Amino acid sequence: MKASAVIVCAGNSTRMGGVNKILLPLGERKVIGVTMQAFQACESICEIVIVAREADIPAIQEEAQLAGITKLAACTTGGATRQESVINGIKKISKDIELVAVHDGARPLVRPEHVEKVIKDASVFGGATLGVPVKDTIKTVDGGLIADTPPRSSLYITQTPQVFKRGLYFEGIDFALEHGLDFTDDCQLVEAIGGKVAMTLGDYTNIKITTPEDIAIAEVLLKKR
Repeated sequence: MKASAVIVCAGNSTRMGGVNKILLPLGERKVIGVTMQAFQACESICEIVIVAREADIPAIQEEAQLAGITKLAACTTGGATRQESVINGIKKISKDIELVAVHDGARPLVRPEHVEKVIKDASVFGGATLGVPVKDTIKTVDGGLIADTPPRSSLYITQTPQVFKRGLYFEGIDFALEHGLDFTDDCQLVEAIGGKVAMTLGDYTNIKITTPEDIAIAEVLLKKR
C-alpha cells in the first residue's frame, strides 16, 4: 500500500527559547531536511506534505530543494492545536492514497526501514505506531504522592510516524470534530472509535528534538550512523 507522509512542524518552539528547532543545523542539513530525507528514502511513501508556520515555509521549501527531496507535494500552515495542524495537512494529500503516515518534523532520526515496517503493520491492522518499551519504572502521582506503579512490561513510549488507513483515520477525525475532542496523539483518534492500533517496535534513537540538549544528542546519534 502507498502512503502519504504528513510531517507536522507548526509548533511555537517555546522550550527551545523561541528558536524554530526544525530549522536548526543537524549534520550537513537542517533538522527538517534530515526528516524529509528519511521519508524520501521509503519506497512506500509516494508524497510528503509539510505543515508549518507560514513564515517558515519558504525556508523549508529551500531546504527540501537542497536536500534533494522530490516527493514534497505541498506545504500548508498549521492550526491552533496539533490536531488542527494535522487536519490541515490531511486536506492536501492525494485522493487515491490508501494510508496516512503522520510524523513529527522534530523526529529527524527515524529510520526508513522502521517507517516501512509501521506502514506494513498499518495495512494489516488498520493503524500502527512506532514505539519502544519504557526503560524506567513509571509512577502515577496524585497530589504529589505516588498513587500506583503500572507494570513496566505493558508500557511503551509512543513515537511517530503513526500510520492509518485513510477511511479509518477520516472516521476518527469526524468523530473528534463532532464531539469537540482535541487529541495530542493521532492514535487517540482511532482509539476513540474503537479501532485497533498496532505497536510497531522502533528504536531509542528516534528521539524528538524538544530542548537545546536534544540537538547535541541528535548530532552524536547521526554521526554514529
